[in-house]
Amino acid sequence: MKSNLWNILKKELREMFNDKKSLSMMLIIPIMIPLLVIGMSALFESQINKPLTEYNQIGFNYEMSEEEEKLAEDSGINVVYYENLEDIESAYQNGEIDLYVTKKDQLYTIHGEDNETTSYASSLVENYFNRYKEYLQTEYLMDKEISSDEVIHIIDIEKDIKEVDNFYASYITNYAFLFIIMAITVSATYPATDTTAGEKERGTLETLLTFPIKSKDIIIGKFLSVSLSSVITGLISLILMIISLVIVQDMFTIYEGVNLMLPSASFIFALIVIIAYSFLISGLCIAIASKCKTFKEAQSALTPLTFISFFPGMIAFMINVKSSLLLALVPFLNFTLLFTDITAGNIDILEIGVMLLSTIIIIGITLYIIIKQYKSEKVLFNE
Repeated sequence: MKSNLWNILKKELREMFNDKKSLSMMLIIPIMIPLLVIGMSALFESQINKPLTEYNQIGFNYEMSEEEEKLAEDSGINVVYYENLEDIESAYQNGEIDLYVTKKDQLYTIHGEDNETTSYASSLVENYFNRYKEYLQTEYLMDKEISSDEVIHIIDIEKDIKEVDNFYASYITNYAFLFIIMAITVSATYPATDTTAGEKERGTLETLLTFPIKSKDIIIGKFLSVSLSSVITGLISLILMIISLVIVQDMFTIYEGVNLMLPSASFIFALIVIIAYSFLISGLCIAIASKCKTFKEAQSALTPLTFISFFPGMIAFMINVKSSLLLALVPFLNFTLLFTDITAGNIDILEIGVMLLSTIIIIGITLYIIIKQYKSEKVLFNE
């Protein structure tokens, strides 16, 4: 009966909102999302705009000509001379220089270890040698009374590469969504555990079953209460993600010229994806927790679900998997792929419909199995 379902739902919501731990899971975890967005943006900014003085100390074990010194200075290199190889190697190991160059006849060798600083310093030195090589070529051609422009600059090259998507914006947005997925999962785990295994352990579930209420009403009421908790977490997380994206757009130059604000259509469809995931994970959490005798046992059983929900999307994003109708059927993976497309402005109604259909079928099967469990005392009380 509808009245029984409504009474169960009110009971579960009242207990959930009176539980400080449930509220903390629902409200506090999403606060980590702005920290994630701002922190990763600051990291990218520091990598892109690394000060020249942090990687321009370059050691040379040979005397440079006046022209070489000038070219090195123009390239931003701070030249440090060393008399022998042992001294220059020691200076590099002690961090006194960022890279060093040795010369044998006409062979110049750039030495260093593979790390971030070496990468920056190596690019700096390579740019210097390209300029020095061009200088030597020009001098040689002038000696032969040949115009250097006719040889060195025999062709002209220019770049016309249009940036369709800002890499950093896409990276931050997708990882923020993965964190939303994790926040929703954690938010669903505690109330699902408390309303099933927790009630078993306290003995209140057995009392509830003595009332003239159908198992279907009990399960659907519990499912809707946990789903509501998950949806609230997802909605708060999405709003905080958008707010933090707006904040970092003004704070960091890596987003210059990029509009991080989601269009209204993208926001609506992103919310649909989040709601669909919230209902799916809530059903799975209740199904797993219902098989456990105690609260602690249920928590242990649900822990792998957090990783299962997070890693498929993360791996897909790392290897650049593209969405398709077939992948729209795959649980967990489909949510991340669709969210990536939606935030990029590529909204495929058919793929979203397939995702919703597969999610509804999985939820329906899950609830059917749980309801059958609750009709069997042997399964319910693990006798």
